[in-house]
Amino acid sequence: MFDFQTEYNRDKSLVDTALAAYYTNADAPYRTLLESMRYSLNAGGKRLRPVLVLAFCRACGGDAAAALPAACAIEMVHTYSLIHDDLPCMDNDELRRGKPTNHVIYGECTATLAGDALQAEAFRTILESGLPVAVRAECARLLAEAAGTSGICGGQQLDMEGEGKPLTREELLEIHSRKTAAMFHAACRMGIACGNGSDTQLAAAETYAHALGLAFQIRDDMLDVISTAEELGKPIGSDAQEGKTTFMSLYGLERCQREVHDLTNQAASAVAGAFSDSAFLQALARSLETRRS
Repeated sequence: MFDFQTEYNRDKSLVDTALAAYYTNADAPYRTLLESMRYSLNAGGKRLRPVLVLAFCRACGGDAAAALPAACAIEMVHTYSLIHDDLPCMDNDELRRGKPTNHVIYGECTATLAGDALQAEAFRTILESGLPVAVRAECARLLAEAAGTSGICGGQQLDMEGEGKPLTREELLEIHSRKTAAMFHAACRMGIACGNGSDTQLAAAETYAHALGLAFQIRDDMLDVISTAEELGKPIGSDAQEGKTTFMSLYGLERCQREVHDLTNQAASAVAGAFSDSAFLQALARSLETRRS
C-alpha cells in the first residue's frame, strides 16, 4: 500500500546519508572551510529539491540510486544560496533551520567562501558521477541555468532592487520564477534526464515544476506572516521589515490560500497522465500546500 511519508523519508534519508559523506577530510589545511560547508549542508531541511530529482527519475523507470549525485549537487547549490542569502550584505539573518547562520559561526569571509565552494563542488559532483556522459552534461547545464543570471542570481538581484518599492504581480512573478521556481525546474528536469524520460514526460515535469514553485513561494509569503520562528526555524515578519512586496501584501491570506490550492491541483494534474505511477509526485505537491515550515 502506498505511504507517501514513508517513501519521502526513504529518499530524504538517502540524500542525507550521501551528503554526510562529503567534505570530511579533517587533515586538509583548509579544514575550517570544509567544516563551514558541512555545517550548512548537514543542517537539516526538507531536501525537497533532491527528492524531486530522485522521484522524477524513478517515475520515468530510471535508477534513483544512479541519480543520487545529481540530487546531492542540487542540494549543494541550494545550500550555497541560503548561506549567501543570510549574509549581512543580503538579508542579514542570524537564524536558519533553527540554528545560527553560517556567518554567525564562521564569520562572513568563510561563509562567503563556503557558498562559493559548494556551488563549484556541485558541478564537480555531477561531472565525476557514474551517469552517462550526455546525462552529466545536461544535468550540469540545467543546474547552471538555475544558479546563474536566469535563475537564483538574477532573481536575487531583482529582489534586492524591489525592496521598498510597490511591485505588481508580474514583477513578483519575474523575481520568483528565477529566485525560487528555477531550482524546482532544474530538479524536475534533472530527474527526467537521469531517468531517460520522454518529451511528454519532460513537458509534464516542466508544468509541474512551474506550478509547484509558484505555490511554494506563495506559501512562503504566507508563513512569514502566519507562522512562528519556532516552526520556521528562522525569523518571521522579515518581508515587512525589509519593505518587500509579497503575494500576501498584494492579496491577503484568503486569496493566497486559493492560489496555492489551485496551483497544487495544476501540479498534480500535470503528472497524472504522463507517468505510469505519479502517486508520489501528486502527494508531494499536496503535502506542500499546508506545510508549516
